[in-house]
Amino acid sequence: MPRTGPVIFVGAPHANQFVDPMILMQQVYNEAQRRISFLVAAKSYKRKFIGLMARCQLSIPVIRAQDNLAKGSGKIFVDFASDPLLVTGKGTQFTKECTVKGLIALPQSLGAMEITEIISDTQLRIRKEFKNTTQIKTLLRKGTSYSRADKVDQKLVYQTVFEHLAHGHCIGIFPEGGSHDRTDLLPLKAGVAIMALGAMDNDPNCNVKIVPCGMNYFNAHKFRSRAVIEFGKPIEISQDLVRKYANPETNRESVKELLEIISTGLKAVTVTCEDYETLMVVQAARRLYAGNFALHLPLPLVVEMNRRLVLGYQTYKDNPQICSLKQKIMTYNEQLKHLYLPDHFVEDCDESNKLRVVPIFLFRIVKLIFFSILALPGTLLFSPVFICSKIISKQKAKEALANSTVKVQANDVVATWKILIGMGIAPIVYSFWATLGTTYCYLNEILSDYKLIWLWLGLYMLGVLLTYSALITGEQGMDLFKSLRPLYLSITSGSSVRELKAFRQELSQEITEVVNTLGPELFPDDFNLLNLKERLNIKDNVEFVDSDDEEDKKTEELKRRRLRNRKAAKHKKSSSGSLIDASASVSDGISLMNSDNSLTNIPMFSDYQLHMNARNSQLKIDLQSNFNSSVSLYDDYNQHIANSTPPYQRPNMSRTNSGMEINFPSKAGSLALSEKIKRRLREGRDNN
Repeated sequence: MPRTGPVIFVGAPHANQFVDPMILMQQVYNEAQRRISFLVAAKSYKRKFIGLMARCQLSIPVIRAQDNLAKGSGKIFVDFASDPLLVTGKGTQFTKECTVKGLIALPQSLGAMEITEIISDTQLRIRKEFKNTTQIKTLLRKGTSYSRADKVDQKLVYQTVFEHLAHGHCIGIFPEGGSHDRTDLLPLKAGVAIMALGAMDNDPNCNVKIVPCGMNYFNAHKFRSRAVIEFGKPIEISQDLVRKYANPETNRESVKELLEIISTGLKAVTVTCEDYETLMVVQAARRLYAGNFALHLPLPLVVEMNRRLVLGYQTYKDNPQICSLKQKIMTYNEQLKHLYLPDHFVEDCDESNKLRVVPIFLFRIVKLIFFSILALPGTLLFSPVFICSKIISKQKAKEALANSTVKVQANDVVATWKILIGMGIAPIVYSFWATLGTTYCYLNEILSDYKLIWLWLGLYMLGVLLTYSALITGEQGMDLFKSLRPLYLSITSGSSVRELKAFRQELSQEITEVVNTLGPELFPDDFNLLNLKERLNIKDNVEFVDSDDEEDKKTEELKRRRLRNRKAAKHKKSSSGSLIDASASVSDGISLMNSDNSLTNIPMFSDYQLHMNARNSQLKIDLQSNFNSSVSLYDDYNQHIANSTPPYQRPNMSRTNSGMEINFPSKAGSLALSEKIKRRLREGRDNN
């Protein structure tokens, strides 16, 4: 890791907006004694607590167009058959509310496009058509409410970054934009590549290096879970690439080339799968290979083993032997679920001697009761935080899943809300118990020799210590509780356990044989991870050496790994997992570059959240009643009369058949509803 000079640390995947920056900052400081200034969304930067922490870390705020979205007047229509780039409006005020190069966005994250021309208050043109799906076509044919955002000038942000790097400082960025729990990476924006090339073009003495950082979590949504942060080989930018960036004819090509290098670097330090099912298969294969071989590896090599299994699966997934093996692994996982038994407890089951198992089972129950009594006071004190975080985080995750196709289980949302609730409610809970205890001591003249403030602080700290002791004791108790299941099955379900263990042993042998056969084809030089561990001098306590020889070895190893990744990528038939796939995005930023490299409208973060539901056919479209519309009641009434029952016949008022809409006026520049009705009545009398 570079200890001097300007560095851009690029982190992915972005599992949590709070934990990721803190862990990365800590690891970089421990390894290189360097501070990172992160790029943060301006929306978060303006918040009191988050903004204070961001300013203490010298963070740089970045304005995102999606954070400035505001409700537009009227409703919009698009005729995909005649001109899909022409947006027409009814009751709209495009000339007043919209700007060229600004955004116009559909509701429910169905898409957002850049405005290229504003023709009138009711017509404008967009840079790229909305997704041509049945839902979106129907919505835009009938008319829908919309949001709009002004053009965002990113030039000042880029200039701040250039100056920061020119002074030899470090920048940190998570270019995916938002957090997620996908098994692959979201599309990257070109901003990170432009930052590096622009800084070197702005100052010839600025030699920027880019360090890919793999944020590998084992259970990112669980408290006190494990994580491995892997740093890739620093990417050095050649002067030829900088000269191509400075040339108006080749600037886009240079940015695209560097972005691909960064994407490849991130792939080399992260474990990415094409879907969640593949990830489950890979994790099971890792556990079953060579009789729990992974237990003998330190965490960094466990991550490396996962990565190699993913790469092997993607390369040979059409092989009939691999397909059969996958089905067996899925069957084994289903059997584990049926018995409510984790894989690592299967071998602990001892169905051969039930009399020997019974005393162990009873002893652990007694021990569990003892630990439960010790943990009870702290658990009761902190129970409001546990309950609130559990309920609210699950509710938020459910809402996120209902409106998103990018999330798998919304574990990133669960983790975020657990942190927010813990930070907000824990001090309140401790204060409540401290106040209650202080009041009790005061009324009963207990510890009356101490001042109330010191008594309150002492009780507050006592609550913290009780909670922490309950946490430590509770963890040991949970380990005991989990170990009871295999003992119970050993006593009551001996035949099921025997069948499961036999199936596991057979599956383990088959996985080991397949991996040992195909593995050396992909990794001919370093297939044996134990040899790799010795060669790179990786310790079980994850303390990396800093000698030049060892650093060179690690560098060469990562270089070979990237070459293997490129080779394996050629075997893939689908490009759905590509990091630079911009199909769901307005642009990756490259096409927004102009000849003078003005950088005024090139985003640094992904705008994936604006488009994440564009292809979600299961999304329930909200009723577009066009609140804030300035379309008159009279116009909607005429349209209703033209399409409804004959005159003087009572219209059908059922929810499914009624075509009538009541459109309320916007607050700005429109008459009240009562005034509109009176005006229409007067006009009717005048006409008669």
